[in-house]
Amino acid sequence: MPPTDTQSAAPEARQTVTSEAVLDAALTLFAERGYHGTALSQIAERLGIRTPSLYNHMRSKQELLETLVAATLRDVLTDFHGAVADSEDPVVQLRAATRVYALRHATHRREALVVNRDTTSLPEPALTEMRERRREHERAIRSIIMRGIECGAFAVGNAGLASFAILEMSVSIARWFREDGPRTAEQVADEYAEFALRICRYRG
Repeated sequence: MPPTDTQSAAPEARQTVTSEAVLDAALTLFAERGYHGTALSQIAERLGIRTPSLYNHMRSKQELLETLVAATLRDVLTDFHGAVADSEDPVVQLRAATRVYALRHATHRREALVVNRDTTSLPEPALTEMRERRREHERAIRSIIMRGIECGAFAVGNAGLASFAILEMSVSIARWFREDGPRTAEQVADEYAEFALRICRYRG
């Protein structure tokens, strides 16, 4: 029955915090303050809950970092494979692979900052596993460049050094790109794709 004048209505139910919300809050704080500079109490405060309630969604702060890094590196590889799937031409593949990687660093800046700064805070064996996923991406880019050299499309002398330069320049986007800047994320990604071809001394 509805409450009378002498009865008070039940308090409004508090919004449920999900595991996804915990990860998102952790990602934001790790990006802003660094993994070691973020306390679990700060994540809980951001979510409006008590710190012990976080343990309904995770075992430790370390697990949060591992989950975030693993998801990001998985998505990087998924992006790569999707970008190069429609062509065997190393020029087309390098342009597409660089573009999608650059675009991710402009549109997923929090993830990029955390992965590139805080992955080394992971314990073994997680650290070795995450490093291997990053090396898998680098080897794939290097393989494209080597095929481009073999077919005469690229004239760069060192495929490994070229792949490193392309990846590192793309990583830097997360540190300087701003949504309200003079270029959109897509424009930056397009330009970086052309930079990659220049690094490889494209003969087109």
